[in-house]
Amino acid sequence: MTALGKIAPAQAITLGRRVLEIEARAVVKLSERLDDSFVRALEIVLGCSGRVVVSGIGKSGHIARKIASTLASTGTPAFFVHPAEASHGDLGMVTRDDVMIALSNSGESAELLVIVPLIKRQGARLIAITGNPRSTLAAEADVHLDANVAEEACPLGLAPTASTTAALALGDALAVALLEARGFGEEDFARSHPGGSLGRRLLTHVSDVMRTGEAIPCVSDKASLSEAVLEMSKKGMGMTAIVDHGDRLVGIFTDGDLRRTLDKLGDLRKQKVSAVMTPRPRTIRPNQLAVEAVQLMEEYKITQLLAVDTDMRLVGALNMHDLMRAKVI
Repeated sequence: MTALGKIAPAQAITLGRRVLEIEARAVVKLSERLDDSFVRALEIVLGCSGRVVVSGIGKSGHIARKIASTLASTGTPAFFVHPAEASHGDLGMVTRDDVMIALSNSGESAELLVIVPLIKRQGARLIAITGNPRSTLAAEADVHLDANVAEEACPLGLAPTASTTAALALGDALAVALLEARGFGEEDFARSHPGGSLGRRLLTHVSDVMRTGEAIPCVSDKASLSEAVLEMSKKGMGMTAIVDHGDRLVGIFTDGDLRRTLDKLGDLRKQKVSAVMTPRPRTIRPNQLAVEAVQLMEEYKITQLLAVDTDMRLVGALNMHDLMRAKVI
């Protein structure tokens, strides 16, 4: 006996490869069999004024849950209903405007066959995904999608392995085709995933991240260099904005500018900040995406940005730390 029980490490790798090869072949064969039934299934779902109800029992139920989740996140309203619960009241969640996608490798799952007549009586359409085109479920469906596999990856031929992979891949194919047909884009995806990184990138604007009001480091263009350094220290952003009497941005003074000024001048007490500031600094509008601020900072190798309105009036300030806290980067 080894640490792996009754198999050696080399045998484990061989078995792992065999499983992956069997499941890969199953998906390839599935793609070769794809026909007009797939198109009809898409047409039914696209014509649905309600929601897609996905159902299955056992391992097929787990795959059905994943398909429902993928559909919902890619622009097709969908939810999972357990067939056993459906026959005890949850069937009330399904309306005549809905489409049901029923998964069963055998096509003879009793729990599904009990509710199928009721679904059809309500007027809902039925799409079946099975491994048996001659099954009862396939015969009852408006459209049958053939997910048959030559063999399971399980050496006993019992545990659903290649068959569940094939059904999952077919569900993904449906979801992606529907996504394309609906013109579902990145921004739509982001609205469905506001907590994800893509959602943050596409939904977070500069105005959501920037510092405003008294938190903005800012001095007049008439201020002394000492006043500017004091403001920088007080606000802790490593810079201060320089504005004119109309609050319009005219420049920026950064830690880097301070170091260069020290090398040149030495005594800073009588120096005006406007004489040593960087004029016409890089700016951004508050309604732009925060990710655009990241791109500007990376392009120009800067760590702070000032936000201005259309009249160049200062309305905000942000730096890399603000963007990191917002998890935009």
